[in-house]
Amino acid sequence: MAKKEFTYRGKKLEELKKLSLKEFAQLVKTRTRRTLMRGLTEQQKIFLEKIRKGEKKLKTHCRDMVIIPEMVDKTIMIHNGKAYVAVIIKPEMLGHRLGEFALTRKSITHSSPGVGATRSSASVSVK
Repeated sequence: MAKKEFTYRGKKLEELKKLSLKEFAQLVKTRTRRTLMRGLTEQQKIFLEKIRKGEKKLKTHCRDMVIIPEMVDKTIMIHNGKAYVAVIIKPEMLGHRLGEFALTRKSITHSSPGVGATRSSASVSVK
């Protein structure tokens, strides 16, 4: 069975890469379109220039940057507040924000109560 080719709103990835930022904005959802039509911030413009130059290590704090077709197949280090998280941009991520893929909170799993815990935890079975 052949692998299904990626399309975004009826356009293939090669076609998407040829589109300008304004033309791509017409394909995305309303909130993202509004962001793109308003224009990029200075930091986002600098980051986009680095992408176009083809730099190897791309580090950014621009978590609100919309993922555009130029970013596909690039590895971007996104800051999560503590460290940089390496994210490989895939075609399915188009239209989302960079920050969605570098989580800022860790899920906590608690273990059993330790020595010196309260009396109420004494009834918990010890394995």
